[in-house]
Order: sequence, then structure tokens, then C-alpha cells
Amino acid sequence: MKAAAKFGLSFLVLFSVVCGFSAAQSQLRRQYETNRRTSVVATRDREGPQRVLPPREPVRAAPVASEEIDPELSENCPEPNGYFADAEQCDKYYACRDGQITEKLCPDGMVFNDYDIDQEKCDLPFNIDCSKRPKLQTPIPSLHCPRLNGYFASETGACDKFFYCVDGKFNMITCPAGLVFNPKTGICTWPDEAGKSGCSSEDVFKFTCPKVNETVAVTHPRYADPDDCQFFYVCINGETPRRNGCKLGQAFDDAAKHCEWARKVPECADWYKDRLTDAQLDELENPPTTKAPASKGPSKVSRRRPSKRPKLEDEEE
Repeated sequence: MKAAAKFGLSFLVLFSVVCGFSAAQSQLRRQYETNRRTSVVATRDREGPQRVLPPREPVRAAPVASEEIDPELSENCPEPNGYFADAEQCDKYYACRDGQITEKLCPDGMVFNDYDIDQEKCDLPFNIDCSKRPKLQTPIPSLHCPRLNGYFASETGACDKFFYCVDGKFNMITCPAGLVFNPKTGICTWPDEAGKSGCSSEDVFKFTCPKVNETVAVTHPRYADPDDCQFFYVCINGETPRRNGCKLGQAFDDAAKHCEWARKVPECADWYKDRLTDAQLDELENPPTTKAPASKGPSKVSRRRPSKRPKLEDEEE
């Protein structure tokens, strides 16, 4: 009993010491926190309000220049099958079949049309842009044909004549009146569009547009052809003449500035005298009107009942 009482007394003493130490430690922590807060508030009061920094914008990476790949034709086919233009020579191309490449040339004077890799087609150079691959094969000239195929201007300098060549054989073609051959397009155009030396509008028509002010120029004024009653000139923007004509039997009325029947234009009343009779002029001025054939009305449906034909004895069932 004495031992138990002694143990209980020792336990109570130890418990009191521990509790006292914990309480003292808690009190010290509370005192420290109070002192810290007081110090912070005092410091803020002395320094004034704190400055707030603006938000920083996100840093953007500088754009990286994209590398341009130089497309060079290698010995390998771009695709297993198809037709592909040469990178430098406009009339050279490559045929690929199952990955096997074959170099080819268009006929002299023609260039490769690379619009569709599935089509093997050579075309006239007027229809294809060869500015990035200007090289061509060595020409094979013949009479009037600088190359075996194509459209070529006359060597004599005639503005309205050109040659159409096929396999080195030529055929001369003359442009319609008032037009000249345009070597840039291979067709006949107005002289001012062709821009060919010695074939300007003034050179071809022997006509110069009268000087007018800007107000009149924008109307593209018209002037009678001094040598031909049937024709007249339209001065584009008051400067560039283009020759136009009235239809047969008419003449250009320079006073009214339009086409009229020649017999109604005093200065051109006899213009067709040696070419057309009065009866022909009358017919042109008053063409006969053809009456449309009268349309037949819808056929009447017969209301008669179909008769039954008696069956003959020799007819099969």
C-alpha cells in the first residue's frame, strides 16, 4: 500500500510539471505573435501605403523565319505516276511510271502544259507561263517558220499577216481589216494592244485623233473616215484611233455621230451607186417581213367508238 501511494504521488507531481510547462509555452507563443503584429503595423504606418506593381505582360517569343525549301528536281519521281515539268526548260518534262522516270521533249515550238500531272500535253507558248523556266531546246527553222510549230510574224514587216507553222510547213493568214498580228498572244488584235514597232494605230490607219479636252476625251469621240463613208474611227480616251464600220447599205453620219442609211446622209448618198442598185438598197432599208406559219390547232380527238372487226376463220387464236 505504501508503495502504491508513493507511485501515485510521484505521478501527480510529474503531471503538474508537464502541464505547467505547456501552459507557459502557449503563453510565450501568444505574446510573440502579438508583438510581431504590432511591429508590422507600426512599420506600415511609417512607410505609408505600399506600391503595387502592374501585372507583367506575358513574354512572347519572336517569330522564327520559315525556311524556304528550294524545289530541285531530283532523279526520283515526285510521285509514282504522272507528268512533271522541268525546273529550268519549258519544253522539257518527265514521265513517271511506277516510280521510273523518263525525260521527254515537246515538239519544237511547243512547251509543256503542267496544269494537270495526269495529262501529257504540249501547248503553244502563248498559253503557258514560262517566265520561271525560260530555257528552250535548239530551234529547227524552215521557210517562214523560226520553229517547227507555232504562230510567227511576217518577216517582211506586214502588220496584218502572219504564218501558222505545223511540222515546219507554213500557212499565211491575214488579219481582219483594222487588226494586226500580236506576237505576244498569237492572235489578231487592235494595233495599240499589240504594241508592235511600225504597227501603231497611226501607222496602220493613217489617221490621227483631233486634240480635245478631257471632258470630250472620256466619251471616246467618233469621227468619219475621210476616205470611206462606211467606216469611222473611235478615239479611245480621245487619243488612240480604232476603225469601225457600219453595215452594208449604211454610212457614218458625222453630224449625228452614228450609222444611217447612206441615201439619208447627203455627203454619202451615192456611195453605193456602183455596187448596189436602188432596188437592193430598198430591200436593205426595208427588209421583207416573213410571216410565221400559222400554227395548227390541236387535232380533235375522235369520239367514235372503235369498231370490232369480225374475226376471220383462217386467223389463229
